[in-house]
Amino acid sequence: MADVSASPTFETTSSLNLRSLAAEVVERAVKAGATDAEVVVREGDEFSVSVRMGQVETLQESGSRGLGLRVLVGQRSASSSTSDLTPDGIAQVVASALALAQVTEEDAFAGLPDAADMGQLPGDLHLYFDDVYSLPPAERIDRARRAEAAALAADPRITNSQGGDFDAATGRKVFANSRGFIGEYQTSYCGISAAPLAMDANGAMQRDFWSSSARRIADLESPESIGQEAARRALRRLGARRVPTQQVPIVFAPEVARSLLGHLFEAASGDSIWRSASFLVGELGKTIAAPGVTLVDDHTMILPNGVGGFGTSAFDGEGLPCRRTVVVQDGVLETYLLNTYAARKLNMRSTGNASRGLAGAPGIGAGNLYLLPGKQTPEELIAAIPAGFYVTSLMGFGANMVTGDYSRGASGLWIENGELTFAVEEVTIAGNLRDMFKNITAIANDLVFRGSVTAPTLRVDGMTVAGA
Repeated sequence: MADVSASPTFETTSSLNLRSLAAEVVERAVKAGATDAEVVVREGDEFSVSVRMGQVETLQESGSRGLGLRVLVGQRSASSSTSDLTPDGIAQVVASALALAQVTEEDAFAGLPDAADMGQLPGDLHLYFDDVYSLPPAERIDRARRAEAAALAADPRITNSQGGDFDAATGRKVFANSRGFIGEYQTSYCGISAAPLAMDANGAMQRDFWSSSARRIADLESPESIGQEAARRALRRLGARRVPTQQVPIVFAPEVARSLLGHLFEAASGDSIWRSASFLVGELGKTIAAPGVTLVDDHTMILPNGVGGFGTSAFDGEGLPCRRTVVVQDGVLETYLLNTYAARKLNMRSTGNASRGLAGAPGIGAGNLYLLPGKQTPEELIAAIPAGFYVTSLMGFGANMVTGDYSRGASGLWIENGELTFAVEEVTIAGNLRDMFKNITAIANDLVFRGSVTAPTLRVDGMTVAGA
């Protein structure tokens, strides 16, 4: 177990105040009658600018602080939150949580984790870099403007734009509970994007976008490369048309393949399992995907550039140390994803996947969720397909976690004789998640961590394209 007392102390007055405030609120709640209590305090600041056709359209800068308290009185629990961190505000949030606990139903599975299980990862996880605010506002605006300008200059058919954006944010989280845990960490974020519109000779328009996100400015892609890639993606959508209804291999580009991982995570979530609201109920230890499919949920990841992943953290939403979990190993479902409550309902142990907002009980969330890559390049994967559909965009939310039924609007490019040809739109792709994961017949090697959920290019056989 990691050392509970080894949490880093950020040497700012704000940090020390928030840390002591969290501990004080826990103590006050217990003195006021709570059997147990846990507190999360968050503060952060954000900067966002959107430029359209060279002119600043929106410019926002904000900061926030908030505190959430969850109390347990025997087997009753309740929570309350506030942005008022004055003594009166704190007194109100404690009184409110305790009053709510008196009128809730008892739950034999409610309660904090055992103190012996609590802890956090030691050392610096490299989640915070102060250079995200090192650029003066004028230069942040300029980066957004440069991204859009690069897209507009890429081709005469790029005639309009939905804008170029630049964002930066920092945050701090402090978590404490009545069983001796207190921890904190800082995070930073910056991002840049462009969304151009292309027009063909008939006046039909298509939009696409591209973006780059990082924890530090130095790791952002250049505004020019973002604009040029966004333009390339918009241009390739020109002339899009429907195709006849047919069953062909579907190739999910990385930006949409990640959504399949999200569906698998949701289906393997302990909350879905104990409610019998998942097609993976009773599938633990069984083959649920094709050989070669290995899904990892890693909250501890440090990327090759030495920076913590977007899903990396020192501890989960209940004060348990974060870990790396293999969810699916070579097609076999190895574990469900659990917080303490779901683990007790299923007579299992938490996997350190508790997530927390300011209010409410802990949920279940992913860390850095990714599929291990294969050995083929995307070009080699596509070259093996006589006819198929390369999906670059999905619309709607047509995935049923209970039955596995899957149906979503899609657009992308048609594959003919192993090559990408014309653009496709206004079609639906359909199948069942049970079959789709077992019918992953190829995985490419293009795994790039652009967010907390990441997948390489995937080929799935046996699905239907519903079109003209």
